[in-house]
Amino acid sequence: MCPEVLHRYRHILGLWQPDIGPYGGLLNVVVDGLFIIGWMYLPPHDPHVGDPMRFKPLFRIHLMERKSATVECMYGHKGPHNGHIQIVKRDEFSTKCNQTDHHRMSGGRQEEFRTWLREEWGRTLEDIFHEHMQELILMKFIYTSQYDNCLTYRRIYLPPSHPDDLIKPGLFKGTYGSHGLEIVMLSFHGSRARGTKITGDPNIPAGQQTVEIDLQRRIQLPDVENLRNFNELSRIVLEVREQVRQEQEAGEGPVPPREPSAKAPDGLPAKDGKESGHGGAEAAEQSASSGQGQPFVLPVGVSSRNEDYPRTCRLCFYGTGLIAGHGFTSPERTPGVFVLFDEDRFGFLWLELKSFSLYSRVQATFQNAAAPSPQAFDEMLRNIQSLTS
Repeated sequence: MCPEVLHRYRHILGLWQPDIGPYGGLLNVVVDGLFIIGWMYLPPHDPHVGDPMRFKPLFRIHLMERKSATVECMYGHKGPHNGHIQIVKRDEFSTKCNQTDHHRMSGGRQEEFRTWLREEWGRTLEDIFHEHMQELILMKFIYTSQYDNCLTYRRIYLPPSHPDDLIKPGLFKGTYGSHGLEIVMLSFHGSRARGTKITGDPNIPAGQQTVEIDLQRRIQLPDVENLRNFNELSRIVLEVREQVRQEQEAGEGPVPPREPSAKAPDGLPAKDGKESGHGGAEAAEQSASSGQGQPFVLPVGVSSRNEDYPRTCRLCFYGTGLIAGHGFTSPERTPGVFVLFDEDRFGFLWLELKSFSLYSRVQATFQNAAAPSPQAFDEMLRNIQSLTS
């Protein structure tokens, strides 16, 4: 490997988010033998959140013995062709394809769309009976394909972890109704946890905070029979929301970040938060602390893209989820329930939408992705959110 060339491109190793309107993405740039390769990571096919991530190469830099490097675009189905990379600044770079004709297919746009659909969704348009979903899919193809792999990327970091975190932070695949699967970054900030979209959609774009969880407002679910009643769960959650509203109006302000506390044997926080709910709370608390969990079932009338969710959960917390109209119009935070299943799975029940999102941890390992400091990570979150606000 030519050290001069590697030094020249050292700033592009790591994780990046492409600027593709509301859709975003996840790019991992790594050294692989005589190449630096940019791999685009894609969620598994909807709604299989438990399946591994898919990935495909977007570009590669050939590190040759002499002091030069060939940049190749890997987009399309005709093999490597001439490309260009420009390092804009330390945390930003852009790619350009110099031979976009290599991206075209002999069957024209129809063949390109059918191929993209098989790769992106694992099915044909005829298999998708939901008319709104068909419209969203076609819109995404038209929007994203116009870039022809000429993109600008901005660096992102994996969230720093702390021994007191509820679970290990990181990247998760989640179900988002007709939008399919999206990638969300779960991070912890004192008494709150946040889910930030790494990939997004026309309603809630990439970079926005999709869910926020108040780790000091634990919700005790009713027994399974009462849990099937949506109105009962709604009553419990809305009581917590009203309590939050009253505290804010009284000027108490947000709850200060909690100090690191003792943990229960299975790694869950010891009991130190406010609880809401009725019936067997103490028994359920002991069950959660022992790792046995408590029974969980979705209320009747709540839709879920993936019915293969766990039937026991560890803990639940009050949270809010961001919803908006098409084009990120009239965004508002609405109440919901964060459901912790285990170290690698959680869910969020959107009360207003009567919808349930299931999230599964991305198990892939990413190098050169650690934030240099907690402050740098927080600044990165603010930056990617400001791009779509």
